[in-house]
Amino acid sequence: MTDPRARRALVALCVTVTTSYGVLFYAFPVLASAISADTGWSLVAVTAVFSGAQVVAGVAGVLVGRWLERAGPRPVMTGAAALAVPALVLIAVASEPWLFCAGWLVAGAAMAGLFYPPAFAAITHWFGTGRVRALTALTLVAGLASTIFAPLASALESALGWRGAYLVLAAVVAVVVVPAHAFALTPRWTPPRPGEVAEAAAGPATLGSVVAGRAFIALTLALTLGSFGVYAVVVNLVPLLESRGTGTASAAWALGVGGIGQVLGRLVYAPLERWAGPLTRSVVVLAACAVTTALLAWVAGPVAALMAVSLLAGMARGVFTLVQATAVSDRWGAERYAALNGLLHVPLMLAVALAPWAGAALAGPLGGYPAMFAVLAAVGALGAVAALFSRPPPRGRVPG
Repeated sequence: MTDPRARRALVALCVTVTTSYGVLFYAFPVLASAISADTGWSLVAVTAVFSGAQVVAGVAGVLVGRWLERAGPRPVMTGAAALAVPALVLIAVASEPWLFCAGWLVAGAAMAGLFYPPAFAAITHWFGTGRVRALTALTLVAGLASTIFAPLASALESALGWRGAYLVLAAVVAVVVVPAHAFALTPRWTPPRPGEVAEAAAGPATLGSVVAGRAFIALTLALTLGSFGVYAVVVNLVPLLESRGTGTASAAWALGVGGIGQVLGRLVYAPLERWAGPLTRSVVVLAACAVTTALLAWVAGPVAALMAVSLLAGMARGVFTLVQATAVSDRWGAERYAALNGLLHVPLMLAVALAPWAGAALAGPLGGYPAMFAVLAAVGALGAVAALFSRPPPRGRVPG
């Protein structure tokens, strides 16, 4: 039976991860134009600073994973939430571009301790064999972050301006996320013992040997290519549809339908896990992402068909999130999940940061968004091929 403290921690993480994504990620696209108009800084420069924060989050994820593995989620995630508050205040009051940049870079470091990877590590450790249900619950709730915080950010900006909006959002993190992490992330945490070795039929598996092995490299490549394609599709879907004559309102609805599909897709993961092993799941889901991206490149209408394809693409993205969450524990166990997942997410976060620019940059040379989406489909297909080589040798669990 699951520890009641673990269930309470899961509820807290559902709230805090949703809030963290909403405040630190989804509010920005809503406020970016207002920031540029008010400050005179170019939208390209403002958005580049935001991408820089994602890069910092990816790089810092390695250190966060190691720290979390040794100290547990409570100090790590509470500290990250506490760091996010002054970062958001600095963003709100910044009068010079370098101050604005500094605020976002600090916020990026906080993201490394507030987004999915540390939460996935905590849940994987606390819930053991019941982790899939718990991870599904978390991603279902956190999938609503944009639904909740995009309209909230817009309303705050209308009433208080973008600076006032970020000050209010900083207060939300201080009042909601910091205490929830401090008082609810209390289940027992057992760090791996230094020098501990797990023996299996093929011999010992160390952290270094796993990271240097073909399976980990193939998995990292597969998920990085998948992440690049998925995020480039999300950011560039509206421009794709508008380039074909679809009205902005209809294009926005298509994007929203994809969000609904994302939530529905996460409900599919549990039966998919029972039906297929880790390698098969990875290949099938990455292939589904590639196929639905190709359909977006090919289907130009009518609107009902576009909505249906967007729904399917959203479902593939939703399942892909859970493939990322379980890929490490399915292959190498939960003992070193935090450290391995932290390493795995560095290139993934870099791909997420670069995807919006790369997608838009490819559209021109390729002759338009449909051709660019076809290239993204090919990238996703390469990810599915790479996943075929992500089965580790039978080395047992990864020691401390």
